[in-house]
Amino acid sequence: MPTLNRRDVLKTLGLTAGAAALTSTAQANEIREITFPENPDYISLAQPITAIVLGAGNRGNVYGRYAVAYPGDVKMVGVAEPNEFRNERFAKTHGIEANHRFVTWEDVFKVPKFADAVIISTPDTLHYGPAIKALEMGYHILLEKPISPSLQECLDILAATKKSKSIIAVCHVLRYTAYFRKLKELCASGTLGEMISINHLEGIEHVHMAHSYVRGNWHEAEKTNPLILAKSSHDLDIMRWIANTPAKTVSAYGNLKWFKLENAPAGSTERCVEGCKVERECPFSAIKVYYEQKKRIHVLDVPEDPALQGPAILERLKTSNYGRCVYRMNNDQPDHYTSIFQFGNGILATFGLEAFTAWEARKTRVMFSMGEIEGDNDLIKVTDFRTKEVTLWKASAQKEFNTSGHGGGDHGLMQNFVQAVAQNNRALLTSTIEASIESHVMGFMAEASRKSGKSMEIKLQ
Repeated sequence: MPTLNRRDVLKTLGLTAGAAALTSTAQANEIREITFPENPDYISLAQPITAIVLGAGNRGNVYGRYAVAYPGDVKMVGVAEPNEFRNERFAKTHGIEANHRFVTWEDVFKVPKFADAVIISTPDTLHYGPAIKALEMGYHILLEKPISPSLQECLDILAATKKSKSIIAVCHVLRYTAYFRKLKELCASGTLGEMISINHLEGIEHVHMAHSYVRGNWHEAEKTNPLILAKSSHDLDIMRWIANTPAKTVSAYGNLKWFKLENAPAGSTERCVEGCKVERECPFSAIKVYYEQKKRIHVLDVPEDPALQGPAILERLKTSNYGRCVYRMNNDQPDHYTSIFQFGNGILATFGLEAFTAWEARKTRVMFSMGEIEGDNDLIKVTDFRTKEVTLWKASAQKEFNTSGHGGGDHGLMQNFVQAVAQNNRALLTSTIEASIESHVMGFMAEASRKSGKSMEIKLQ
């Protein structure tokens, strides 16, 4: 197993607080690099599979970029997108013919089947319709998470999948990262005895929270999804994956404490560009985030030419939610959330979802009868109580997917889906809809618990 010098690794990681904390008790230990062999079940394709993207926003373009990077695996042959700017951009990138460009997802299914698969990256509330129709027409499906904001719709899609010959994968991309694959492997190895409990924390990061869940598309739970599903269906899936046993009950707590009108500073205005007197000191300033730092501007549909972006961004800040004051939105998503899950075999898991962090990452501790595993999205530290041995692992994006998001998971997912479709083999999938349903039910029941103040039973209907 190759090893890396600790000093070099920490230099690469930027001397992060998490990395320093994980290595503080094992200064002399070498850090092992996580590597995985090629999947022996994967084959070279004689020709790429074909796919239609329904929804050419952020996630649709993430999967589209895989087709650009790996044209031998998949070719995008159709797009449905009501936003003319996004439709045109996607069609130009992939060379899509005019007769295979559609305004709505419904339009796609009005013509005969012309691709192997559809990629459903529409808004959360528009997952159910295209999923059911695609199954009826025999398309394979890559379905963005969450499956649906409705538990019944999730179960209906599952039932329709079981009656179909189509392959359907859910975009739980963390399962495909080097970090979480190694974490799962270590937890399942049995070398530290019996699993006792799990402690998992997701730091949303304060600016990301303001962008997506205060100003952004998911700021109203009733119109999209509750935060624990919209942001953390990944985390629920990972906890279920690590525990390797169904969750039985959940108790959840959380509320919206900060992003509301009563906390608006004196001198603030409806929009950051309207002469707000505290804009320069506000960490959530839309002028700072979008105009000056050029962060997350993909949602603003601005020109690709940097010279033209500034005026376009300022115009969007005058007209869209992204320019509004974070204390004056009609948002209802909690900004802090804590839940306790009781899994089978007596395993207890606590999950925290926090907006007010300076970092955007996930931190996990898994306690065993004979040791502990802890990780911070970069490093994994394994401590054996019996031998006092400490082993450190460094997780990096798979080298071939190092330009992909989620630590290589976005493109790892696409590769897995392509292989399953090309070989027409559901068994090749890692994130099946059957597995995903369980974590979705966990989320729905957690939200029911948070709202009712009662512990909720978790079971598939």
